[in-house]
Amino acid sequence: MATASVAFKSREDHRKQIELEEARKAGLAPAEVDEDGKEINPHIPQYMSSAPWYLNAERPADKYRKGACENCGAMTHDTKACMERPRKVGAKWTNKHIAPDEKVETFELDYDGKRDRWNGYDASTYAYVIERYEARDEARRKYLKDQQLKKLEEKNNNQNGEAGVSDEDEEEDDLRVDEAKVDESKQMDFAKVEKRVRTTGGGSTGTVRNLRIREDTAKYLLNLDVNSAHYDPKTRSMREDPLPDADPNEKFYGGDNQHRSSGQALEFKQLNIHAWEAFDKGQDIHMQAAPSQAELLYKNYKVIKEKLKSQTKDTILEKYGNAATGEELPMELLLGQSERQVEYDRAGRIIKGQEKALPRSKYEEDVYINNHTSVWGSWWKDHQWGYKCCKQTIRNSYCTGAAGIEAAEAATDLMKANIARKEAIEEIPSPVEEKRLATWGTDIPDDLVLDEKLLAEALKKEDQRKREEKDERKRKYNVRWNDEVTAEDMEAYRMKKIHHDDPMRDFLQ
Repeated sequence: MATASVAFKSREDHRKQIELEEARKAGLAPAEVDEDGKEINPHIPQYMSSAPWYLNAERPADKYRKGACENCGAMTHDTKACMERPRKVGAKWTNKHIAPDEKVETFELDYDGKRDRWNGYDASTYAYVIERYEARDEARRKYLKDQQLKKLEEKNNNQNGEAGVSDEDEEEDDLRVDEAKVDESKQMDFAKVEKRVRTTGGGSTGTVRNLRIREDTAKYLLNLDVNSAHYDPKTRSMREDPLPDADPNEKFYGGDNQHRSSGQALEFKQLNIHAWEAFDKGQDIHMQAAPSQAELLYKNYKVIKEKLKSQTKDTILEKYGNAATGEELPMELLLGQSERQVEYDRAGRIIKGQEKALPRSKYEEDVYINNHTSVWGSWWKDHQWGYKCCKQTIRNSYCTGAAGIEAAEAATDLMKANIARKEAIEEIPSPVEEKRLATWGTDIPDDLVLDEKLLAEALKKEDQRKREEKDERKRKYNVRWNDEVTAEDMEAYRMKKIHHDDPMRDFLQ
């Protein structure tokens, strides 16, 4: 058996509680009131009025639950997202003042629901719009009625004071006054048609709203010409004007297309055109997929366009002035002449009377920045441009004035002195005399001159010696050996010597 989760009561308290319930049922004691201030029926059974012990959805927790916020004890958020004031000791450790869980609503929308421009719109709010328009129309009708009655009364008063008023005019005015005094609420029911509606009880009379006034001519009867505007009986539409040549002030119908080029239809058409043009130019915009975004972009486009037009207009007015303001222009500008005398030569050049106008560039002139008193490019040194006021070659640098010039000169002098001292300290290496080697690999004197005849003879002797080395049979027995070697002999030996690493050695043999 389930036990109720209520506080313990003594026997006396329990008896008093039962007596109070009996008195409430008998009507002797006032009924119990709920949280909203409404009376609770005392005849409702207890199992219906009191919730069971296991149903504790709306009651806040008594102790900390695992996974809840450590600060307030709610289960719907963590400690970082807690909006309650940080406690000195959190609910996790005190188990007191556990905050109730927040009610989190989730919306699961489909593809069309996410892109519905009327999502979240309450249709009942449109009743306020209808009431506002009805109140405006009612005030308008009342005002027009009062004005009409006032005019007719004034006219009657004026005519009563004048003579020669006919009886027909008086009857016509009385008729107008009577029509104006008729309640207009009755005149608004001219489009209602009483129609018999069959019912099981023998029939009853009901009011059915008709589509149009029966006295009006149907649109397909306005022009019976076969070649006139086409009428579609299925959709009941006639797009073209059936009477294009008629007076527009007298026509009450000009075709269905007149609604497409007026009112909100024209604005919607311009909105579609803007969305198409923006999509062609590369913007991610689609009228059907994101209508709210397209409408917002179109509004921003119109605001920027109007702002640009106003800026252009202000620029033109500032430059050329506004003739509509009524300001009197100076005589010099109005007539284009002055008292100054100017003399010209035959070629049209000015001789006297007006200074020669210097040509101006499209760039800003005489604009000094960073404390400079001269412009960039007013000073030139060592193939570099700079400022004349401080002689700096770094553009957009801060001007240091005369102190900067003195510091730069001192730094230059110090650098030159350091370079001169370094060059003086460094030892200049003595030039190394290259020895002139002889062609045969020994030192030769500078004044050595080879005799051409002796060199030719030495070459012949060298050829003969090589032939004897190849064939020893040609060698004579009484050979004289001479140990003296001259410079010509050494030159001949070198010239006839075969180098084994020479690629042309085969052609020298």
